[in-house]
Amino acid sequence: MDIDTALAWVRAIASAVRDNTDYLTQLDSAIGDADHGANMQRGFGAVVTALDAGEFTTVGEVLVKTGTTLVSTVGGASGPLYGSAFRAAGKQLTDREATADQVYGALTAGLEAVQKLGAATSGDKTMIDAYGPAVDAFGKAVRRGAGLGAAASAAADAAEDGMRATIPMIARKGRASYLGPRSEGHQDPGATSTALIFRALAEVTAA
Repeated sequence: MDIDTALAWVRAIASAVRDNTDYLTQLDSAIGDADHGANMQRGFGAVVTALDAGEFTTVGEVLVKTGTTLVSTVGGASGPLYGSAFRAAGKQLTDREATADQVYGALTAGLEAVQKLGAATSGDKTMIDAYGPAVDAFGKAVRRGAGLGAAASAAADAAEDGMRATIPMIARKGRASYLGPRSEGHQDPGATSTALIFRALAEVTAA
């Protein structure tokens, strides 16, 4: 991953979020505050503006700027969670280019930051249910010798599987947990936006 790829990834996320704003809002209407789509669209719109105005010398700087902007512009839990993930990932990447193994390390750092901040684990019906499997699949692909594109594709598939797996879960964290058993049968919006993020990475790194 070089600087241009990192920029393309974040812009692809912004495009995917924009295209799916209503869908994310619909999902959040069922078990949340009905603002996830709007919050994510506003946040990544601000990110694109910030990136367009910036100059970057490392891959990490792109991701740190993304995270910092999300924290300052996205309301609710999404800003701190996604912002922390991107900032933690970015701090791991200090060169103009990053290998697939280095990207795996960065994604792992991002996952750890989200888990620390949100105190969620697998099965809680949160973004972790997509993020965790994605990072695991990415790492397994890298250890098999896969390049960035193939690892990102495996991660995106795993994230989408994890996203769908939240449907039968009963939420134990976040706003949805207030609903108890009534949260069952609904796909988690945070897991859905996480899947969009990993699919965007797969798309921009595809051979």
